Amino acid sequence: MNVRAHFFSALAGGLVAALLVAWLLRPDVVVPSHTIPVVSTEPALYWADRADPSRPMPELPAFGVDFRQAARRTTMAVVHVDARVDGRDRATVKALFNREDNSGNLGGQGSGVIYRPDGYIITNYHVVEATDNITVTTDDRRRYSAEIVGVEPKTDLAVLKINAENLPYLKSANSDDAEPGQWVLAVGSPLGLTSTVTAGIISAKGRNLSLLRDPDAIESFIQTDAAVNPGNSGGPLVDADGQLLGINTAIASRTGLFQGYSFAIPINLVSRIVDDIIEYGSFRRALMGVEISTLTAADIERLNLSDRSEGVVVDAIFPGGAAEQGGLLVDDLIVAVDGRVIRDLPELTEIIGRGRPGDRLLVAVIRDNKSRELTIDLQAADE
Repeated sequence: MNVRAHFFSALAGGLVAALLVAWLLRPDVVVPSHTIPVVSTEPALYWADRADPSRPMPELPAFGVDFRQAARRTTMAVVHVDARVDGRDRATVKALFNREDNSGNLGGQGSGVIYRPDGYIITNYHVVEATDNITVTTDDRRRYSAEIVGVEPKTDLAVLKINAENLPYLKSANSDDAEPGQWVLAVGSPLGLTSTVTAGIISAKGRNLSLLRDPDAIESFIQTDAAVNPGNSGGPLVDADGQLLGINTAIASRTGLFQGYSFAIPINLVSRIVDDIIEYGSFRRALMGVEISTLTAADIERLNLSDRSEGVVVDAIFPGGAAEQGGLLVDDLIVAVDGRVIRDLPELTEIIGRGRPGDRLLVAVIRDNKSRELTIDLQAADE
């Protein structure tokens, strides 16, 4: 067949296809329903199904979660914290806040979350550090003078009290159950913009950023990609139901503004500290009496560990401390506490930080490549 024959054959096929389409589009032609998908006149309520067109649409995937109720519930319990420095040496406090208003007063701004309906509020220690005058503004724009009930610099937490009753507050979630990939909201006053809500997911847990300078500081942050900026500090991180998961504290940034990662103190640790501050005025911390560090490749080689890549190494034992009394030794590898697997230092410091003096921990260790369990009774920090 020559080229001309191919051309006319293709032309004829195209004409037949065009005539068929034109005939199908005639207004008097009825096309069987099974050849065209059924489209509902009520979007997002029904989907096309040849057997039953009225069958309800399946549940939306995770990205279709509606955060409106969680946002409404959370913003009602979030406050704006304005911390002023009136009577201090300006050179001393300017580095803390790096901010000066038109009246010449130094100060800083942050957020807080109402913890109890009788006026107790959680925020970050660094928000109210060295301040003389603290004003709290609620979501309905009422302003209150606030006093500091107590602080815990080693976890960057502070508790404020305002003279108010029947305030909206947030119920706490179980931060131990939080998982990477879970939706979360961050709420606060970034850059002075009050009642701001941002969404993201949990990126990781148990992060230690070495932000707090004290050698026995407790850092075990929840990492998220919800946008957090200066002014968000002290505000809540909540789950998709509006339950409190943590207190937003820091961002990873080279510019001072959000660049993809933010960090929150888990609420299980926060509640332990805040409840003590409210009841006693300070955090009654329990200690194990050890110096510890995350297992490294050098430790694995030095201790000749087989089939072990995670855990916490005991570097030193304090005389008379809980660890010594419980039989813990230098170079023991702690791999679990009360059945919870310990992978690195932040996980263990959080567990100890949440303990109370007198609490008994069942500690699983590897010693000379053999497993054993020890009972450690935590001691008060002042013992």
